[in-house]
Amino acid sequence: MKKSISNFIILLVGGVLGAIGMEKVMNGKTEQDQKLSDKYLVLFLMMNQWVKVKQEGKNLESYFEQKGYHNIAVYGMSHVGRIFVDELADSAIHIKYGIDQNTDIVCEGIDIISPEDKLKDVDAVVVTPITFFAEIEECLSRKIDCPVISLEDVLYEL
Repeated sequence: MKKSISNFIILLVGGVLGAIGMEKVMNGKTEQDQKLSDKYLVLFLMMNQWVKVKQEGKNLESYFEQKGYHNIAVYGMSHVGRIFVDELADSAIHIKYGIDQNTDIVCEGIDIISPEDKLKDVDAVVVTPITFFAEIEECLSRKIDCPVISLEDVLYEL
């Protein structure tokens, strides 16, 4: 009888601890899902603004020319970064290099370096992963003496 009671208590405590652990996992998953959802909403809104800019006949080249940014670097060479590079491909704006955690990314005509590498001088660095802009700006500002700007800000200033 004592053995079955102790087994029951062990099972009960194990079940309670398991339920608490599962709740933490589920709550973490929900928070993680919400953060990812927020990230994609911000990205969608930025890309929507980019379409509006194009529909209005405006272009990125004019923004950079007005600011005097003729040689730039691009931080974030995933989807948005590559579209950005393509957008400026036949313009007077020269993209000297890309910066990305993944230096194995291939982007035609662009050298990709790590954020930890020595950064060559440019007129500005454009950051494409806009949800992490503050952290990226802080890190890059310690390494390079030029404006670090968000692609989102560029699109809304046009």
